[in-house]
Amino acid sequence: MKRDYMRYLRLQRSMSANTLEAYGRDVDRLLAYLHGEGIRPEEATLSDLQTFAATLHEVGIGPRSQARILSGVRSFYRFMVIDGYMKDDPTELLESPVLGEHLPEFLTPEEVDQLEDSIDLSKPEGHRNRAMIEVMFSCGLRVSELVTLQWSQLYEEERYVRVMGKGSKERLVPISERALKEIENYLPWRNSLKIKAGEEGYVFLNRRGAHLTRTMVLIMLKRQAEEAGIRKTISPHTLRHSFATALLEGGADLRVIQALLGHESIGTTEIYTHISMQTLRREVLEHHPRNMLSGHQD
Repeated sequence: MKRDYMRYLRLQRSMSANTLEAYGRDVDRLLAYLHGEGIRPEEATLSDLQTFAATLHEVGIGPRSQARILSGVRSFYRFMVIDGYMKDDPTELLESPVLGEHLPEFLTPEEVDQLEDSIDLSKPEGHRNRAMIEVMFSCGLRVSELVTLQWSQLYEEERYVRVMGKGSKERLVPISERALKEIENYLPWRNSLKIKAGEEGYVFLNRRGAHLTRTMVLIMLKRQAEEAGIRKTISPHTLRHSFATALLEGGADLRVIQALLGHESIGTTEIYTHISMQTLRREVLEHHPRNMLSGHQD
C-alpha cells in the first residue's frame, strides 16, 4: 500500500526527492500509530485520525510540523480513495492546528471537579482514572511524566513528588492531600492485578499489569470529557495548563510556576499571563458597570 502511494507521488505528482522523503516519513508515522492501535489504514475513521493528530501535540511536535504531517495524511487518504482502497475519505473534516500564537485550553477547578465526578467508580479503572486526573491537575505533570511515575518518586509523608522531566532534569513538586487520597483509593484495584515482571515500580498500570502509554491517557481523558459534558478540547496537557493557570490566578509568582512546570525559559511560562489576562478581561466585561448593558444592571 505504501509502495503504491510513493509510486503515485513520484509519477503522478512529480514530487522532488526531499518532498517524497518527507511524505514517506509522514505516512510511516501514521501507519505505525494505526498498527499500534490495531487499526487497518483502510478502516480508519475521522475519530481515529483526530486522536492521531492529538498525539502529535502530546509528543511535543510544534503546530507547523503538525500541519505538515496532517497534510501528508490527507494526501495518503486521497490516494486511497483514488486507487479504490476506500470509498470515502476520512480526512475531509480533519482540521490542522491554527498557526500563530496559540493560547492553550485550560479547565477551571470546578470543571476539573466535574470531570472527576463524572467517572464511574464501579468500573475497574474508575479510581485509577480519577487518581491520574487529580495528580496531573495537582502537580502539573506532563503526560510522559505521569505514565513513567514510580513509587520511589512519591514522598507521601513530605507530600512531594520527585519528577524526572525533559533531558532527565529533576524537579520537586508538592502533591496535594487530595491527590494522595485518590492514589490510596486506587490501590485495592492495583493490588488485585497480575503485574508483569519489571512493571512493579510504576504507579499507574493498565488491566494487563503494565504501565500506561500516553495514547491510553489521551483517549481516557477525551472519553471522560464527553461523559462530563465538557465541550472544550481536552488532552493531558490541558490539565498541566489548568495547574499553571490556577496558580497564577491564585497569585503565585511566575518564577515559581516556571520551576514547578520544569520550563527552561521563563518565556515558555509567560503564556499563562495571556490566559490570566483573558480571564480578567472577561470578568471586567461581565461585571463592571461601564461594560454591562443597562437592562442588566442591578
